[in-house]
Amino acid sequence: MSTKDTEKTPLIKTYDEPEVELAGCGATLPCNPKRGLHRYLILIIMCFLSFGSYFCYDNPAALQDNMTRDLSISVSQFMGFYAWYSWPNVILCFFGGFLIDRVMGVRLGAVIFSLFVTAGQVVFALGSFANKYWLMCAGRFIFGIGGESLAVAQNTYAVKWFQGRELNMVFGLQLSFSRVGSTVNMNVMQPLYTFIEKWSTGYKCLGIALLVGAVMCILSLLCALALGYFDKRADRVLKRAKISTDEMIRIRDVKDFGFKFWLLCVICVAYYVAVFPFIGLGLVFFEMKWGLEPGTANTVNSLVYIISAIASPLFGFLIDKIGKNVFWVILGITVTIGCHALMAFTFASPFVAMSILGLAYSVLASALWPMASMVVKQHQLGTAYGIMQAIQNLGLATIAIAAGSIVDTKGYLILEVFFLAWLCIALIAAVLLYLIDEAQGGVLNKSAKQRRKEREILEEEQKREKEAIN
Repeated sequence: MSTKDTEKTPLIKTYDEPEVELAGCGATLPCNPKRGLHRYLILIIMCFLSFGSYFCYDNPAALQDNMTRDLSISVSQFMGFYAWYSWPNVILCFFGGFLIDRVMGVRLGAVIFSLFVTAGQVVFALGSFANKYWLMCAGRFIFGIGGESLAVAQNTYAVKWFQGRELNMVFGLQLSFSRVGSTVNMNVMQPLYTFIEKWSTGYKCLGIALLVGAVMCILSLLCALALGYFDKRADRVLKRAKISTDEMIRIRDVKDFGFKFWLLCVICVAYYVAVFPFIGLGLVFFEMKWGLEPGTANTVNSLVYIISAIASPLFGFLIDKIGKNVFWVILGITVTIGCHALMAFTFASPFVAMSILGLAYSVLASALWPMASMVVKQHQLGTAYGIMQAIQNLGLATIAIAAGSIVDTKGYLILEVFFLAWLCIALIAAVLLYLIDEAQGGVLNKSAKQRRKEREILEEEQKREKEAIN
């Protein structure tokens, strides 16, 4: 590869140089980029790339009662930690893929966004050491700048290494592993805080615990550096170049999006604001209503992540085979309403409700996001997903603050009614989506068999057109 070639070089390119000869360790199965074993070893590093980010995202949820007590803040202020994470992503969701594809490249982009994540967590921890709430919010803002864009870099690496092979499986594994990071956080941070309390107390104890999260972020940074090295080496050996995964954001494309796309956006924001802010506030809810110990309450709170880590790839595979996406979305929302109602109005074991909620969340996530590709044109997908994620983050930021305020003034019962209201909005939007889609031919709710048949017919027609031209 010439010195002028970089990861931004067009994918299809002819090189006049002789093939790179591998020798020694570089020619063995684990180290040879031409071998499948090497790709799977890279996949392990790829999964750890966002582990630190997901571990730290829910640090506040795992230490909710400790934070509100040690920092002397209200629940509304506590939820501000989640809001400040989401605010930068209202804008960055539009441009994260663009920056990686067109400006920095995936290798540099992954390292830079990992640095933002690490720096943000360090500032968050230092803010606790100094007992400065504003500094902690600044840390979460910096953390948010890197968090979502690092996930885009991870997806870009996945496409570059696995396109045309096991890409769906890889995306499922990455999602599952991100939930593992969240689960580990939920079950480790409280015992860690209790252990540190032997030598330190109050907000300084909290700061030390949060610095452990920064160590996890450093692990992700090391993975970004390792991926950069192996990716550059593979480009040289395989004579490949950058694969772009996202189309350039074009705001003017918005005018072409139909009503069905905007219903998908409504479902997305109305559903997710009833899940993630609830988990953020779940620890004290389970302690107060069911009298659980902090460790047990964190275990219950993490069940959604544990279940989805296992179930998301399975439901994704199932829905790929069956189709009927709108049906699965309606089912997921309906079951989630039942789970929230069970926790709001009964004293039934929260283990049951949260386990079922994990399954419902997995079903909805597996069925909802692919539908965007069915209602917008291929070259507009980057814009479509950017808008969906931006609206989702805007909703999460505002609802997080509102949810904290409700707990401060009205209590957890009213909070659950608030979440149920949002889920009802999501259900109404899903039913409207089904009715409008059926009136227009039922594209979104077709079975996988029908879609395969239509694809075969289309491919046959295109083949005939080419033969006629020739």
